[in-house]
Amino acid sequence: MAKAKVKRTSTSIDMTAMCDVSFLLLTFFILTATARQPDPLEIATPSSTVQYKLPDKGVVIVSVGKGKVFLDIVGQDVKRATLQKMGAAYNVNFTEEEYKRFSVLPAFGVPFGSLKQFLAMDGPAREKSGLQSGIPLDSTKNNELFNWLKEARMANGEIYGIDLNAAIKADSKTEYPAVRKVIEVFQNQKINKFSLITSSEGGGE
Repeated sequence: MAKAKVKRTSTSIDMTAMCDVSFLLLTFFILTATARQPDPLEIATPSSTVQYKLPDKGVVIVSVGKGKVFLDIVGQDVKRATLQKMGAAYNVNFTEEEYKRFSVLPAFGVPFGSLKQFLAMDGPAREKSGLQSGIPLDSTKNNELFNWLKEARMANGEIYGIDLNAAIKADSKTEYPAVRKVIEVFQNQKINKFSLITSSEGGGE
């Protein structure tokens, strides 16, 4: 006896709900994502086979290149507390708006005396201002990098209860004496363990 043929019907899946969820997720990520700030100092780091990821908090990065030194303090809360301590040390008062601007600032390289003027500018004006001549570290009387590191370490210890992780990011064409000055500042701070940021041979940092 022949088998009865079952009539095949086309199946259709309503994708409306999935599309709605996808667009909602996409909108959420777009609105909550933070754009990566461009580095004010372009640095071509040397390559390395060692891979070590810096922690997400409690880190300070000193960038060296083109005869300038820039500083990046990771963490908005640590940045704000560091600026408060620097203001107290230099007897300079900052407004709430200036604290907000500094807390989202990427790596910066301006003398402390020009910081207020620098914070008053918007992004494009900061790049064209010519104020970023580097953080002074040439003399014991005007070694602002030493003071920034000192206050950042204190702020990080008060907030996270741990010592600050230090890292140096130097251009591959930078001569050693320029990096040596930064290392000397680290040693004067009794920071004898620090990381050197390089590009992996696979292409990433």
